[in-house]
Amino acid sequence: MVTHVQAETQGDERGALLAFVEEQRGGIRRALLGLTEEQARLRPSASELSLGGLLKHVVEVEQGWVARAKQEPPAIHRDESNWHETFQLVGDETVASQLAYWEQVAAETEKFVRSAPSLDDTFPLPNDPWFPPEARVSLRWLCLHLIRETARHAGHADIIRESLDGRTAFELVALEQAG
Repeated sequence: MVTHVQAETQGDERGALLAFVEEQRGGIRRALLGLTEEQARLRPSASELSLGGLLKHVVEVEQGWVARAKQEPPAIHRDESNWHETFQLVGDETVASQLAYWEQVAAETEKFVRSAPSLDDTFPLPNDPWFPPEARVSLRWLCLHLIRETARHAGHADIIRESLDGRTAFELVALEQAG
């Protein structure tokens, strides 16, 4: 992305990790700037991905992983029957409602990561066939995973946005700074 994350305060590993998560959230938010609800739902390639769907997915993923780290169930249960809905705005879901929900999720992520006794604290991975049995990961792993997941989809968002109207990340940063 075309933004810069400031260097962390000496010894503030949590702050550094959270700053990189936020940087990548910004990439997805910027990709949605100036679009109508209809445009955010468009799938301009052979892929099923839309900007609204990517937004919903990253919000669900972040909420779900933080819930798991707290040893709570995710707010939305996904399985084979409804997995496709994680990438689609359905019913009365809108970009605005997902962005508002993301603010809440991001605040909860920040609060949880900052209040944990240690980034070395671990939690169990779900009992799903794609995870090793009885595996545990650290809160540091959680932060790195959120950076990776959000960055991956921020890159998808750049491509989708450019496919919709030709606007690049550089133009969208300028638009964000002007607005």
